[in-house]
Amino acid sequence: MVNVGAKPVQKRRAVAMARLVCRRETIVALKKDALPKGDVLTVAQVAGIQAAKRTGELIPLCHPLPLSHVEVRFTVLKDGVEILCSAETSAQTGVEMEALTGASVAALTLYDMCKAVDKEMRIEGIRVIEKIKE
Repeated sequence: MVNVGAKPVQKRRAVAMARLVCRRETIVALKKDALPKGDVLTVAQVAGIQAAKRTGELIPLCHPLPLSHVEVRFTVLKDGVEILCSAETSAQTGVEMEALTGASVAALTLYDMCKAVDKEMRIEGIRVIEKIKE
């Protein structure tokens, strides 16, 4: 791991984005809560939060951080779902990996929960869109 011992503790926030692209029929079923595995957005939200909290265990050499807040939000579009994950901490290193992990796992969960009805889905655009250090 990189030595961050000499860096000051600062409030840090990162936001990451991912997108699940799927058929319109899948979006209709999602909106009607008619997918075989149930309430996919709630399950994906919990999965994303859990993943952000476990990032230090999942990514080798990633510092385990005390997260003060994690939020996973979805915007349902006509051809997919946009996922935003924000993570906050007061630490000596940033929370980009936590935000990226949360967004990625939320997208993977959506994929898993919709795959029975849509074989053409894809996950794309995973990236950090905001990074703040105070």
